[in-house]
Amino acid sequence: MLNKMRIVNEVMETGVVAVIRGKNIEEAINVASSCIKGGINAIEVTFTVPKAHKVIDKLKEMYGDSIVVGAGTVLDSETARIAILEGAEFIVSPSFDLETSKLCNRYDIPYMAGCMTIQEIIKAMEAGTDVVKLFPGSAFGPGIVKDIKAPLPQVSIMPTGGVSLDNIDTWIKNGCVAVGIGGSLTAPALKGDFEKTTELSRQFIEKVKLARGK
Repeated sequence: MLNKMRIVNEVMETGVVAVIRGKNIEEAINVASSCIKGGINAIEVTFTVPKAHKVIDKLKEMYGDSIVVGAGTVLDSETARIAILEGAEFIVSPSFDLETSKLCNRYDIPYMAGCMTIQEIIKAMEAGTDVVKLFPGSAFGPGIVKDIKAPLPQVSIMPTGGVSLDNIDTWIKNGCVAVGIGGSLTAPALKGDFEKTTELSRQFIEKVKLARGK
C-alpha cells in the first residue's frame, strides 16, 4: 500500500496527467518528453501506441524517479501485467474491470478506472480503485463533479476528455484531484511543434497551481 499511496500522491501533487498517443515508439517518447520539459511529471502512455510497453520502459530509463509513468487504455488484466512488468507505476482504463483492479492491488499499483455513473463509481471504489477517471469528461463538464461529491465526498476524481486551458481551473476548484489531458495538450507535438506542447504544459501546471491557491 505504501507504493500505491506514494504514486497517487505524486500524481495528485502534479495535478496534470499527460495522455500520450503516437503512431510509433519514437513519436510517443518525443511527445512525452515535450510535456515533461514543461513540468508535467505524470505521464500516461496509452496502449493505442504500438509497443506501448517499450515506451514506458524507455521513459523510465531516460527520466528515472523524476517522473511517474503509467499505462493507459488498458482493457484487461493481461495488458496491465505486461505494463507493470515494463515499469508502469499506475494503470488507467477507459472503464472499470474487476480483474485489472485485483491485479493492481496484488502488485501494489494504483488503478484509475473509467466511470460515467454513480453506480459505476461505487462499484469501482468497492473493488479498490484508487482514483476514478471520469470519462469522457466532455460528456459532462466540470459541474458534475460537485454533484458526484455530494453523496460521495470521499471519491478521488480525475476527468479525462473535455479538459482545456479555459476550464481546468473549474475542474480543480470543483474537487478533482487531478486531470488527464490528451489532444488539447499534445496536438501540437503530434504535428512536430514540440515547443508549443512544452509551453502548453507550463500553462496547464500554472493554472492548477492558481486554482489551488498556490
